[in-house]
Amino acid sequence: MSSPPSSTGNRWVTPILVTGGMAVVLFATLFAVDHFVAGGPGSGGSGPVSRYFAFDQDHITDAVASLGAMIAGVLGIVITVVSLVVQLSAERYTGVARMFLRDRINMGVMGYYVVACCCGVMVSLSVHADFVPRATLVAMMLATMFGLLLMAPYFAYVFWFLEPSHIVSRIHLLALRGFRDAAQSDRPEVLSAAQAHVLQAMEELTDIISHSIQGKDKMIASGAVDAITEFTVGYLHHKPTTPTGWFEFGPQILKNPDVVALDPEAREELVLRRTWVEWKAMRQLLGVYNEALETMPDINYLIAIDTRYIGEAAVKLGDTECLQLTFRYMNSYLRATLNARNVRTAYNVLNQYRYLVEGVMRAGQGKVAAGAVEHLKYYGFVSYDMKLPFVTETIAYDISSLCATAHRLKLPEQDSLLESLLKLDRETKGLAEEQSLRGVRKAQIKLAAYFLTVEDRDRARRIQRDMECDPIEKLLAIRDELARIETKDFWEIVDRGRNFDFMPPDEKAAMMRFFSWFDGVDSTAGTSTGTDG
Repeated sequence: MSSPPSSTGNRWVTPILVTGGMAVVLFATLFAVDHFVAGGPGSGGSGPVSRYFAFDQDHITDAVASLGAMIAGVLGIVITVVSLVVQLSAERYTGVARMFLRDRINMGVMGYYVVACCCGVMVSLSVHADFVPRATLVAMMLATMFGLLLMAPYFAYVFWFLEPSHIVSRIHLLALRGFRDAAQSDRPEVLSAAQAHVLQAMEELTDIISHSIQGKDKMIASGAVDAITEFTVGYLHHKPTTPTGWFEFGPQILKNPDVVALDPEAREELVLRRTWVEWKAMRQLLGVYNEALETMPDINYLIAIDTRYIGEAAVKLGDTECLQLTFRYMNSYLRATLNARNVRTAYNVLNQYRYLVEGVMRAGQGKVAAGAVEHLKYYGFVSYDMKLPFVTETIAYDISSLCATAHRLKLPEQDSLLESLLKLDRETKGLAEEQSLRGVRKAQIKLAAYFLTVEDRDRARRIQRDMECDPIEKLLAIRDELARIETKDFWEIVDRGRNFDFMPPDEKAAMMRFFSWFDGVDSTAGTSTGTDG
């Protein structure tokens, strides 16, 4: 992949010399054939074919002039249509004109018409009273016919080329190809040019997303978000073999506004951790996330999903620094969502957060998972303070699920995860009505029931001790609510696909055993022998 021409010679002189030279060489070759072999006075032939090509020098001059004018007219039509279409696309998507001029097919078609026009000018002056260049005229006639036939498929190609989905795909592939080419070189100027191209590609994709959000075009916006993610994941696979110079800030990166705004220490950290590409990609996604938060929440869900994919790729490749960066951006999504008080988006983002933590757990990185759960607990407190109790309850159910996963995987950090779940309830008591915290207690009770089904009575007892001071009426109400749920399906369509309060029969039976540990509570649902616990 070549960089855009920068010097005046490359931009103007070279194309003119190349196309003009091709026309001169082509005409000179054909004219030489006519001069030495096929030329001479025009005469009629004995057969229909020979008669057709027996051009009369007294009358052929009119047709010769028409050939040149016709191909020039075709060129005018092509340039007019293509320039209008490209201009309309360029007003919506940055970099389209530059991309169009880099495409070999576009430049090849334009070059063909220019060469044919130049040949037409020279052919129009090649007929004399005693000489008719028959081969040259036939070649010019065929070139004109081909130019006419080429218009329709070329217009179809231009419209295909300018389709938003193809523009997005092309930006992504060109950026990835440019990085791969640069990764095989240690030359600073090559690395710097590739860095600039990667930055430009990500910002062009972000610009496409912004325009699509404003135009309510979800498909294009989704495709561009996926393109940023696919580039980042592809980059991570090639990152281990990339030269060290790639991870240092070149002159083009240092001019980028996002980098300029960084604290010098933060810039140095990006270099040391070798994460500037991932940082830039997810920073673009964060900007789009904030823009779409109020107008197109589906894009927020997609960004959370794609960020999880980046984190899972980092886990698979053992890139701990990228994984930590991924969690920081997921936390930033949650912060922006809570500030906007967008409960439904928080609900969906937390689902992807939980999936990512589960993937980290399965990779055996329990310490990283425990840190992520601490972040979830913090946002549980924040959402509770902001009077968004449903978000706190969702976090409680997610941490409960993660505790069960950690137990099944026998991670050493499972006790610290359990402590985070218990603190989520204990440290928020007294901030609002107890009714708002009922979902947190339900999540803890479900986890206790799971522990009993796997014969881990010690951890179930730990949860019971945390709850033993709760009013007995509250515990009985929670027990009865959980016992009444018979189906896992929620009565509305939700991404999670399961009712939070649903418990399989074995866990529901274990829950009854769990409640029998409290004074004044019988093991049968709906009964009690006292009023205080």
